[in-house]
Amino acid sequence: MTSTGSTPQRLRTSDVARASGWSVQQVRDLERLGVLPPAVRSPNGYRTFTGEHVLALRAYRGLAAAVGPVVARRTLRDARALPRDEAAALVGALHVTLAREREEALVARRALLAIRAEADDEAGRPDRTRARTHVVQDPAAEGGSLTITQLAGALGVRASTLRFWEKEGLVTPQRVGTRAGTVSARTYPPSAVREARITAALRAAGYRVPEVRHAIEALRRTARPDADVDPLAALDDRLDAIARRTLALLRAGHDVARLLTGEPEPSG
Repeated sequence: MTSTGSTPQRLRTSDVARASGWSVQQVRDLERLGVLPPAVRSPNGYRTFTGEHVLALRAYRGLAAAVGPVVARRTLRDARALPRDEAAALVGALHVTLAREREEALVARRALLAIRAEADDEAGRPDRTRARTHVVQDPAAEGGSLTITQLAGALGVRASTLRFWEKEGLVTPQRVGTRAGTVSARTYPPSAVREARITAALRAAGYRVPEVRHAIEALRRTARPDADVDPLAALDDRLDAIARRTLALLRAGHDVARLLTGEPEPSG
């Protein structure tokens, strides 16, 4: 990366802080962490910065809003040391990651909607024609847990299938210790029942286990242990957050591209 031309080329730490919106200490810390190219030191030990440092700080702010400070620091640090094509690919991969997160959240959302539609359909049927799955139509509203036999029967799968889903990280049952210290049979609280319902719906729709795992993980990331949050609303909030992060990444991309090409900032 080369320095840009419109900002005065000999800047003090306070000048860079004022131009970038960071504090003097933050500028020093970000230089130490490798976000900024090393500043030139004058004979008396003072740092001397350039317009490139101001641009790098702006790029870091945008990247941090999009992908978090740790990834943003690593991206800028690595991009500075890579050939231009590899640096561009490194930044492009961040867009791929956000797109994947969005797709995982959408898959989980579609599964939840399918489950709710099924539950509404079941609720509208006469009692004598309802399917066995009514026992887990709304697991979030159920106060108790289900045994593996109950859940397998409700979903129409084998107990061994539930154990396989657990092994693959798709469903997380609870285990209760006995007096002798041994592990008792699995129990499925409402959260695990929901995971099993989503897994069953996605598998029936043809999704592979890794794809289901990504969707379940997306749903788990929306969970808040301190509040009873509707998972569908939580997924919608997550999609909104991903949209905001994507826009932040697009805005940061302009500054990153100028860093990679050495393009000066337009005057005026």
